[in-house]
Amino acid sequence: MEEQIITGKLNPHIDPVLAVWEWQIPVYLFLGGLTAGLLILGAISVLRRESSPTVLKLQVAVPVILAVGMFALFLDLAYKVHVFRFYTAFEPTAPMSWGSWILLLVVPANLLLIAGTMHQAWPRAYDWVQGRNWGERLTAFAERRLRPVAWGGIVMGVALGIYTGILLSAYGARPFWNTSILGPIFLVSGLSSAAALTQWVSRSEREQARYTRLDVGLILVEVALLGLMLIGMVSGPLQQQRAADLVLGGELTVFFWVFVVMLGLLLPVFLEVIHLRGKHFPRFLAPAFILAGGLIFRFFIVEAGQLTTWIPY
Repeated sequence: MEEQIITGKLNPHIDPVLAVWEWQIPVYLFLGGLTAGLLILGAISVLRRESSPTVLKLQVAVPVILAVGMFALFLDLAYKVHVFRFYTAFEPTAPMSWGSWILLLVVPANLLLIAGTMHQAWPRAYDWVQGRNWGERLTAFAERRLRPVAWGGIVMGVALGIYTGILLSAYGARPFWNTSILGPIFLVSGLSSAAALTQWVSRSEREQARYTRLDVGLILVEVALLGLMLIGMVSGPLQQQRAADLVLGGELTVFFWVFVVMLGLLLPVFLEVIHLRGKHFPRFLAPAFILAGGLIFRFFIVEAGQLTTWIPY
């Protein structure tokens, strides 16, 4: 008896391991998560009527960060001239179709939030804008509807943050990605990165302490979600158990536990806790570890998923 297998594994990007997604994808996933986190934190600050000028000032960086992330995504496209096709249709069952429209809608949500808080975050720019008819209309519109604008920012931020994880988890053929908890992990990680950036940039000790406490909580939640993901994989089907072996004695074990868990999560949360207790050290240290750890985590996830498969040929 003969069995004939028709496969694309002989493609050099597929055999011996999948290597279709390179550095562009983890960079986009990190910057997309950071964008989502900043948008959400800014909107929450508005809804809670907090005096958080730093997180509101950082809203002007959101379009820039998002543009860099989308440019990295554009570089990954094989047929770059076809990029417009993402916006000529909407496919409800395609995660990338959802993502392309979410990315498009995040921009107006962010711009309305900037316009509605410009008087607080950028008073000089606000005075300049008021001298223009279009600017006065835009800021007046956003200020009158600031709470709905903030809620819209939260909705779009959560959608973008979770989507960066769903983009991977939707690939059922990759057992390390195929878990519903990946979306929440990416959302919490993006919020943590945004909180770290805010406390790094802020010049207010009160504001630094606020976002340090928030970041500690977010990191602890992220550690718990990572633990639940590994537990689910270890107790799941055989191929997911083999995928979990990558970090439980396999080739990515040292990378995951040292760079992702220890240096990217546990060390910065330790530094933040002792900072809250009055111990002083370079202020940039913990946020730098968190931001670097968030980027490294995306590189790890993308690599781990491409190393695993359901079908051992």
